[in-house]
Amino acid sequence: MSTPGTLTPPLQETTQGWGPYAIALQQDEALSVALKDGLLRVEEVLLNYTRSDHAYISEITSHLAQAGGKRTRPLLVLLAAQFGDPARAGIVEAAVVVELTHLATLYHDDVMDEAALRRGVASANQRWDNSLAILSGDFLFARASTLLSELGPDAVRIQAETFERLVSGQISESVGPKNGQNPVEHHLEVLAGKTGSLIATSGRFGAIFAGCTSDQERILAEFGELFGVAFQLSDDLLDIASESEQSGKTPGTDLREGVHTLPMLIALAMDGSADPDTERLQELLRTDLAADDEAFAEALELLRAHPSMEQARDVVRGYAQKAKAVLDPLAEIPAKEALRALCDVVISRTT
Repeated sequence: MSTPGTLTPPLQETTQGWGPYAIALQQDEALSVALKDGLLRVEEVLLNYTRSDHAYISEITSHLAQAGGKRTRPLLVLLAAQFGDPARAGIVEAAVVVELTHLATLYHDDVMDEAALRRGVASANQRWDNSLAILSGDFLFARASTLLSELGPDAVRIQAETFERLVSGQISESVGPKNGQNPVEHHLEVLAGKTGSLIATSGRFGAIFAGCTSDQERILAEFGELFGVAFQLSDDLLDIASESEQSGKTPGTDLREGVHTLPMLIALAMDGSADPDTERLQELLRTDLAADDEAFAEALELLRAHPSMEQARDVVRGYAQKAKAVLDPLAEIPAKEALRALCDVVISRTT
């Protein structure tokens, strides 16, 4: 495999502590060692592929990769590969492809959302400008395509189908629900496209390159999509509920920017006349909170205490439980227990 650029920054500490996944991934010593080794290899290739021979380009395009992150998608690739032969060629490269694709979308998302912070550091559009952030995302898509081309035509086709779903989900979010469509249902469909599709492909790639059967591939892809939606919903809940920057963004970012996530959509669908707090929250959610710090603080306080938060948690639990159930036909190996435990982590981090 070709490796453009030269790796100069130290490897990120993505394998030390495991972040929110620690309990899930340290239950089996052999699996933990294998995952740590795999993620170190992923990190090395990833950082090389975010770099260019031009130092200025490298500074921007490696910005988010060096900021760290949970590396959820590469982790799913490595775990899925455990159901076949995890030593086969192409697994690490496939894991890098999905993470490069994810990173590229973050550059574009931050421009669309006018975000100031990503993964605890200034977003690329904030540190440089929108044009450079967009072009940096394009650069990473190109690097993902270069690496992908070495994995064969089937991998290229799967990635193309995934990218179509991802972009369609983003467009659907921007356009909004159709006339008469339930906003909550629309939102969940958007998340399945924007987030679930790439995490599904992570499970699928792991299975394919490890030589798994078609049934195993289907199960791991289905798990990835359900887990991906639960994972994104939990992040959205953390954006509201966390007192720190646990989600990698300033708490309440979605609320301040007028991005209506699940608990907000549930609150807006309620009968406001039956409860003064709901009525006031709905009023605030329909205003520009970015321009009024006092109104934003009031809305955040109301939302954190609102019943819609617990209803949203129930939806997270539902997706996570479905994801666990999908795994039932697979062999009882440590990786299966780790995938189940990841679902439990997604549930517990929102409570």
